[in-house]
Amino acid sequence: MRRNGTARRTAAHGADPGPGERLRTASVEVLAEARRQVDEPEGGDATAVHEFRKAMKRWRSILRLYEPLFEEARQLRVEARDLARELAGTRDARAALDAVADLGEEALSARTRATLTSRLEAFGSSAEAATLTDDLRMRMRAALDHAGAAEHGWPLEEVGFAAIAEGLAASYGRARDAIPKDCSGASPEDMHTLRKRVVVHRYQMELAVPLWPKIGRVWVAEAQKLRERLGHYQDLTVLRNFTAPHQPLARWRSRLAPLIDARQAEHAAGAERVARRIFAEKPKAFRRRLMSLWEAREEGE
Repeated sequence: MRRNGTARRTAAHGADPGPGERLRTASVEVLAEARRQVDEPEGGDATAVHEFRKAMKRWRSILRLYEPLFEEARQLRVEARDLARELAGTRDARAALDAVADLGEEALSARTRATLTSRLEAFGSSAEAATLTDDLRMRMRAALDHAGAAEHGWPLEEVGFAAIAEGLAASYGRARDAIPKDCSGASPEDMHTLRKRVVVHRYQMELAVPLWPKIGRVWVAEAQKLRERLGHYQDLTVLRNFTAPHQPLARWRSRLAPLIDARQAEHAAGAERVARRIFAEKPKAFRRRLMSLWEAREEGE
């Protein structure tokens, strides 16, 4: 195990362990939710996969804060990422279905919409059957066991807010750097990279809400709005992939391509407006703001 100097100094001075305990609570909750989707899902397999992937995104976001502090954190993040990738087949069908809905009812006839939906649902069922094998379920449980044991052993009570602020600012900076100069002309790959980094920032900022209640909640809501815009953009990219030669929707490519282009342009413009607003200041200024809020809170207590 390896800790940075900030964490050691915080522990040595007996600072309020509140920040670390919040990390502990967030970690326990997200791992419990992932476990529930494996052992006691309330919906079908597709819903369980969707919710498990969401939980893993949250867990990976938290693990990024742990990486400078605990050596095992990166390995756990890679395990969670690899599991999520194995479950991507069912996600693709769901994403494409969401994209069809996002095009709007007026864009396609009811008959065409029904046909597209039927084909995508059939593809999703096939992918689901091939993906959620007993072996994969066992590996999901093993990964959660590994994560839970590691989290339980980490001295999170020694983690001070300065270390958390450093991690939050780093993820903020990574997301800021990923914003294309012109989202309308950006590649799907660049927009996907931005989306992944915004997801990390959005989940991590939930940890700052108790420190910064009013603005923090608004910030998380804005980050969620940006995530949704970028998610819709990505869903449309997945739908486009389904129209490639030899894919389930190949015969509808000429009809869907212009609709996808137009809708992606709307989402790109909307995402750029929100991104420029959220990530207006530089990472160092963002970190200073977090630290000043924390210090004001400490003085108030």
